Amino acid sequence: MRKSRFTEEQIVGILQEYAAGAKVSELCRKHGMSDATLYKWKAKYGGMTVSELRRLKDLEAENAELKRLLADAMLDNA
Repeated sequence: MRKSRFTEEQIVGILQEYAAGAKVSELCRKHGMSDATLYKWKAKYGGMTVSELRRLKDLEAENAELKRLLADAMLDNA
């Protein structure tokens, strides 16, 4: 999976700017991203703090590892 150009702190900061009333077009131009990216982040990370976002990323990575281990175990059983 491709790594994001933006860190968790930057994502939360951009979403806070949006929540403060910044226009979407100006915000996206300023940070060099698309409108769709902003709305996708808002849907996924809206209302989160930096620590919550880091915890979410850690849980997603752990979940992916567990899924990989389960798939390997199922192949070994078959």
